[in-house]
Amino acid sequence: MLASVGLALGGLFVILVVRLLTANTSVPSAVVLVVVGLVYSELPGQNLRLNPQVVLVLVIPPLLYSAALKAGVLEIRANLARIASLSVGLVLATALGAGAALSAVVPGLGVAAAIALGGAVAPPDPVAALTIARRAGLPRTLLTLIEGEGLLNDAMALTVYEVAVAAAVGGGFSPVAGVGRFFLAAAGGLVAGLLIAAVAMSARRRLDDPLVENSISLATPFAAYVLAEVVHLSGVLAVVVAGLVLAHQAPAIESGAARLQTRAVWALADFLLEGFVFLLIGDQFKVVIDGLGPYRPGTVAAALGVTVAAVLLIRPLWLFLTRPLVEGRGTGASTRELIALSWSGTRGVITLAAVFALPLEAHGRGFPDRDLLLLCAYAVVIVTLVGQGLTLAPLLRALQLGSPTADERRMRAAARVAAIDAALRRLEEIGSEEPRSAVVARLEDVYRGRRRHARERVAWAAGPTLDESEEETIEAFGRLRRALLDAEREELMRWRDSGRITDTGFRALQRELDHEEGILSLSSRP
Repeated sequence: MLASVGLALGGLFVILVVRLLTANTSVPSAVVLVVVGLVYSELPGQNLRLNPQVVLVLVIPPLLYSAALKAGVLEIRANLARIASLSVGLVLATALGAGAALSAVVPGLGVAAAIALGGAVAPPDPVAALTIARRAGLPRTLLTLIEGEGLLNDAMALTVYEVAVAAAVGGGFSPVAGVGRFFLAAAGGLVAGLLIAAVAMSARRRLDDPLVENSISLATPFAAYVLAEVVHLSGVLAVVVAGLVLAHQAPAIESGAARLQTRAVWALADFLLEGFVFLLIGDQFKVVIDGLGPYRPGTVAAALGVTVAAVLLIRPLWLFLTRPLVEGRGTGASTRELIALSWSGTRGVITLAAVFALPLEAHGRGFPDRDLLLLCAYAVVIVTLVGQGLTLAPLLRALQLGSPTADERRMRAAARVAAIDAALRRLEEIGSEEPRSAVVARLEDVYRGRRRHARERVAWAAGPTLDESEEETIEAFGRLRRALLDAEREELMRWRDSGRITDTGFRALQRELDHEEGILSLSSRP
């Protein structure tokens, strides 16, 4: 027990150090953590073996749910045809293509076992892909495709995987049954997710306690996953659907206090779970390598080469062949965007969990070439996580692609003015229903001042980009505002320490300053 606690504390220390070291660099912390895990796996001492059931039941649901909470439901719906192409068509093409290539170079492997590996390596991992893509500054339009693809591709991939595993161990294979299983799992997962979302929404509408609401939020992904998996449906799809629905309905079902706390809770959960996941991926290197004794180097090299090549080449080939589906509305497909999207298919822990779940023995015999398949899947994860993770940001710079901040600034500035106008209209209604009070008059003055400031931001956001002097102004504003907030905190601490204000009063005022600081990065931008 003490050894396990020490290992966990050591992992936490590594995660924190890597976070601090990479905070102001373009190097994704995920890549560094994987490399640290690789190095650690070769050191003497205790290593952790990936338990697929623990990962699939306890790690994947909260990470998928958190990713769904941050996804744009309307953006995903607007790009549904493109996302379906990636999450269904591309996954199937990758699974079959990688399987066919691998079975051709490994004597005696069999097509079914090879396609099982193809199903495991086919889906980009939403956690890994979004972590890398957001840090690299992938444009919002492409990030939406990555979000939708990563959240929705597992139902197809795991169905292919399960059908192929059943065929490889003698359980029989039927393409018709496989298609039927996919649609049943997907439809059932959709229903399970909607059911859990409905229950959670009904409960949270009746609550006004942020702690209870956040407890429900933490339980929701596990409830969705378990409900679906118990009846052999798609648990991952149920989690994603529940997250998307609840994210879209959040403004109507939870208070501002609950939202602030929920955001903080899930940010911490993401940080810790992702950190340990990436360390765990690197730490599997020794486990994978130890099983390769019986294989000739030529066989190993050929298997690795064709698997990695299939994963890296099928994605751009599919994207360019289906170009009309991924092009922007009315703008024509951009070759630069397709290249960036081709290099964003990062695999992660879902791939490893699937391949580690290959049965050691079934129907009296072991799974064909299981150790070699583990290595092939691991190679795909390492190449995409480390290779693509380190090169995606330089590639975006070379392609001159970046986040479309000008459009986002314009939309945000216009929405801010519309919200203030709605508040002013409501004040007019209140003033017409009862005698005009000093409170109403004061609020009108406050909101009209806010509207003037918001209109200035609309004008500021009209330009396509910020010039260097404007960027410096924004940065100077942020630095000065933080310095003023620090001065306020210091004065409040003096009042508390001298007994002129109670601890309770001090904390209440401190929360006000904390909220101001929390929105500073947004409020200082137009």
